[in-house]
Amino acid sequence: MKELMSANEAIARGAWEGGCKVATGYPGTPSTEILENIVQYKKDLYCEWSPNEKVAFEVAVGSSLAGARSIVTMKHVGLNVAADPLMTFAYMGSVGGFVAIVADDPGMHSSQNEQDTRNFAKFAKIPVLEPSDSQEALDFVKYGFEISEKYTTPVILRSTTRVSHSRSLVELKDRITPPLEVKFEKNPPRFVPIPAWARQMRVRLEDRLAQLKEAAETSPLNRIEWRDRELGIITHSVSYQYVRDIFPEASVLKIGFSYPYPDKLFKDFAAGVKRVLVVEELDDFMEEHIKSLGIACDGKNIIPRIGELTPNVLAACRAKM
Repeated sequence: MKELMSANEAIARGAWEGGCKVATGYPGTPSTEILENIVQYKKDLYCEWSPNEKVAFEVAVGSSLAGARSIVTMKHVGLNVAADPLMTFAYMGSVGGFVAIVADDPGMHSSQNEQDTRNFAKFAKIPVLEPSDSQEALDFVKYGFEISEKYTTPVILRSTTRVSHSRSLVELKDRITPPLEVKFEKNPPRFVPIPAWARQMRVRLEDRLAQLKEAAETSPLNRIEWRDRELGIITHSVSYQYVRDIFPEASVLKIGFSYPYPDKLFKDFAAGVKRVLVVEELDDFMEEHIKSLGIACDGKNIIPRIGELTPNVLAACRAKM
């Protein structure tokens, strides 16, 4: 069965289908509707608003450490509030799948600043996933649970205002039974990051990041769409939808698993086209890294780094190329 849903509604549905046991959050547009919609599934999971994002994050962390699949929701500025537990939890690692859903607000429709949450993923050395529509929003939550448990890592799912509030068809499925039993096991070296144990956690964190980098290279969330080879565009999130509209003839590397960077995929794609353009909303997160690989590309010299990237803005950028 299919249903028309916003990405926020689809994220709630994806959490439920994926066996989520605990959902916490702090309200803030464009993320608020996620928890508002997950309430309808409350007979299968525990759901609460928290007094702030840090508390919400820590409640979800505690649930994950007991083996429960958990999500926490907030807008981009909320991750600033939750940054302390985020950084430490990255060292400890998850048990039950843990997905932090963070909604950025390019253009500041309801926010005091613009931030690109992908930078937090790099800072914390954890993966970030970026859906471009409602179906992907649903699927990526479930995928996030899976890689969180496989690699014992927290995962960030980065949405944006336009993704969160746009509606598209979503295929609905049944709820799965979570693979792990909810039962906390006392293990101080695993869960208590005092310096003696945190030093070992730091080593494990780097090893985990290397494994995640390999996973990003082969992830179905990243894909190449070959068309005309004169121009190849590397893009992500809702920008992918705009690229397909404004540059219908171009080959596209669509990035859904944004960090760790899929270096081999970048190189293979660049080798197959004559010119590379990186289209991303807000920071030059991919462009800077792609250039560090020795790949010549255009990006923020054409695409603005300030404000929301809309189809009209992208069309104006194309006219100047």
